Amino acid sequence: MPPLTTSTSLSSVLGSNTENGSNNGEAPLDPEPTKFFFREKYARLGVKGNFMPLAAQPKNVDLGEWLAHQAVEQYRLVEALLQCIQEVDSNTGLAICNPKSCPVMSAGRHTYTWLNNEKIPIKVPAIQYISLVQRWIVGKIHDSKAFPTDNPTGSATTFASGSLNTPGANTPIAMGPTTLSTPLSTLAGHDWVGKKSGFPESFFGDSKTCFRQIFRLYAHLYHSHWVDPFWHMTNGTNSNGWTDLNSCFVHYISVAKLFGLLSEKDMEPMQPLIDIWTANGSIPADAANGACTIVPPQ
Repeated sequence: MPPLTTSTSLSSVLGSNTENGSNNGEAPLDPEPTKFFFREKYARLGVKGNFMPLAAQPKNVDLGEWLAHQAVEQYRLVEALLQCIQEVDSNTGLAICNPKSCPVMSAGRHTYTWLNNEKIPIKVPAIQYISLVQRWIVGKIHDSKAFPTDNPTGSATTFASGSLNTPGANTPIAMGPTTLSTPLSTLAGHDWVGKKSGFPESFFGDSKTCFRQIFRLYAHLYHSHWVDPFWHMTNGTNSNGWTDLNSCFVHYISVAKLFGLLSEKDMEPMQPLIDIWTANGSIPADAANGACTIVPPQ
């Protein structure tokens, strides 16, 4: 297994590009047969209801705190699904996802590469790729500097023009001349997503990376493991197996699209299913349209 680098940015460890069957300029590959999970019949969810309340930012919750909550929650959901392919079979000594069954991390004809310590993209078995991604995400969300859990010091008494805690001052200290049109974020210095709640400037980039990698985990689960184990886990019409997989993924994709956390290219491996859910309303209209797309402050 390639060693995990010490970089604080997952983009320096994981390949940002995918191979999608372009075949390096050669003749196009034949179209893939339609996957079962891309058929409307199998787009059914294990739960009913509107996912918007689960995705939308509550009125009194800071955006940074909400994104951190969503990163933790979405990872919790996909981690439970991953256990289905990681559990070792006592008879074979192998997990369902193993180097023989999944020699590369892929989603159909999309292949995801890993950047080694020399920044060279290499193909690794899916089970190793998944493990390394999990280690990074868990490390990130448990890092108190990247995902702080305490309120920022002095946040209740800090003003753009000074602080009540300023030594020798009983009132805020006035700043120099300015204009009424100057944003408070400018007066307070450089701004970024999550700053108000004490998150570092790298937080939004890390959050997007978490969501992009979670998407890849879902895409692999669908393309390589929808039949085994998820189809076989389904018992009649009960909410099991592939319907639960659908429920978790539609929840995830509603959040990701609502806040603009994925690019169109990121979503290509699962676009037919996303289109079905957009058309039938499983993905709420505001989420499908990216109504709350985040534009980081300049």
